[in-house]
Amino acid sequence: MMQKKHSARAAFAAGSFQRALLRWYDAARRDLPWRAKPGERVDPYRVWLSEIMLQQTTVKAVIPYFEAFTRRWPTVEALAAASRDDVLAAWAGLGYYSRARNLHACAQALAERGFPADEEGLRALPGVGAYTSAAIAAIAFNLPAAVVDGNVERVLARVFAIETPLPAAKAELRKLAAELTPESRPGDYAQAMMDLGAGLCSPRTPSCLMCPVRAFCAAAGTGDAERFPLRAAKAARPTRRGEAFVIVRGGCILLRRRADKGLLGGMMEVPMSEWVVDDVVASTEAVRPKRGRAKADAAGKAFDLRTDAAVSGIGSQANKVAWRQARTVQHTFTHFHLELRVFAADANADPSAAAVFSGEWAALDDLAAFALPSVMKKAVASGLEALGLPMQPTR
Repeated sequence: MMQKKHSARAAFAAGSFQRALLRWYDAARRDLPWRAKPGERVDPYRVWLSEIMLQQTTVKAVIPYFEAFTRRWPTVEALAAASRDDVLAAWAGLGYYSRARNLHACAQALAERGFPADEEGLRALPGVGAYTSAAIAAIAFNLPAAVVDGNVERVLARVFAIETPLPAAKAELRKLAAELTPESRPGDYAQAMMDLGAGLCSPRTPSCLMCPVRAFCAAAGTGDAERFPLRAAKAARPTRRGEAFVIVRGGCILLRRRADKGLLGGMMEVPMSEWVVDDVVASTEAVRPKRGRAKADAAGKAFDLRTDAAVSGIGSQANKVAWRQARTVQHTFTHFHLELRVFAADANADPSAAAVFSGEWAALDDLAAFALPSVMKKAVASGLEALGLPMQPTR
């Protein structure tokens, strides 16, 4: 079937669309903690912080983190002066942890040089891409920047009935967004488009009869809005597997820090094997097998942890520790599912375990002070459960 061709020109007067949308926004705008109220001065720090947090994360999930951050660090200078470990710990549970590392680096740059007042300068900051720079430029500095997030893509795909599937349609949608962005009130316009997509123009069962721009919408006119935007088929997420080792001693748990680069970079973890796509458990720097790689058998039986390659890196000390197999935990990342078999041990008889795993002993009643991502919290909870110990609050 031939794809329907679309011009990147709007089929209606952009001004009429803008006025209809802004009238609705003035009456129905969302009250969000980072938004300046009508007549208030916009704080670029709050706009920037919220936009970083909102990258690939819902408003509902972000609100408590934003409020906690701004209570603790009310200015960009305060955030810049914080330790990175404190910022990572405060971010724990929000996901996409490279954002937290970039947030801290960006705060230090902003505290030193101030906010750039144009898209190009904003885009040069750590963790700020094309969308985020446009959003900050429009909302914080009232510049006519075309702000296109997932909500805006959905609205535009329906207004123009774009038959090209996403992500191939992104370039066309950006052109259309630029055509519709007004010179006057571009920040309010950008937020109005976001609110429309988050509310009335929802992914399923959009409320077309209540939509302020229904008269301009090609998909609503044909009763076909829910079909848009079209999306290319997604590849299935693979499953990776690994082992996590929860080791406690005297009211403490053994933790170590992940490398800065890569998934969950800079966050804390319990010692664990590499995560692999099949059942092979590969060695890591902290868990080195003495005799090559080990495989779980086809029946999925547990390793003999005293002798198996998965933990042979602890050498003769493995025989001093009574390992227990805990509940397997699962976690879904953007591009793969993860299954972690969890093994737990009380290492009171082996105080050298921290050095063996290149880790540090952390007080169980102080876990909230450590940057433990959600998947690690799951592993810790499983291991403590197997040892009959309560899971201490982490946030």
